[in-house]
Amino acid sequence: MSRTPIALASLTSLAAAAALLATGCAGRADGVEASGCRDDGGWSAQQQAQWLRSAVSFDEDASGEEAVVEVRPRGTADGRPLCAPVTVQVQFWRLTATASGNELSPALRVQLGTDGSEKRLFGLPPGLSAAERDACTGVLMAVYAGTPLTADELPEGIDRLGGDGVPEVTFRTDRLAAHRLISPPDRERCEADTGAAESATTAPSATSNRWGLDHR
Repeated sequence: MSRTPIALASLTSLAAAAALLATGCAGRADGVEASGCRDDGGWSAQQQAQWLRSAVSFDEDASGEEAVVEVRPRGTADGRPLCAPVTVQVQFWRLTATASGNELSPALRVQLGTDGSEKRLFGLPPGLSAAERDACTGVLMAVYAGTPLTADELPEGIDRLGGDGVPEVTFRTDRLAAHRLISPPDRERCEADTGAAESATTAPSATSNRWGLDHR
């Protein structure tokens, strides 16, 4: 009996297996594999942020007082879950209003991976709840793709607005999916109080030597 048919069958099986391995998770040219997941096709951080954008919202918690970050499952119209999760950062900063502007300081950052199939909720970090914040303190929240933001990607400056005005926040990166700002509750009073305190601190004493110690 000839062994040629057996050899050909073995070669055919090996070729099919190699082709399957070569396709990877995508499985098909359109990026959707038979198992139900979707390959991102080597998305850039900007593309990952765009995919993430419609899954992010900022809602109220059960008490109706605190804002929380929600990363929702993607709807069926947005495509199937990804084969490999996207790295996501949920970050909070303390925003302090002063007479000279607004100061940002990091409060909390959480890293997670999401394939678009589950819901995740994140509350405000300790010290930044409505009951704990004073008139000078607000919160900046952001959700973005990839690694933690560098100093060059943070907002260069947050405009100072009084009353009901909302400061302008512009991140210097295309990795941002969404952000929200909770302004200090009484910015005008805070700025006035801070300015008065700074003036009192820097005002010269009535008994001080106005010429300086080196004057002759």
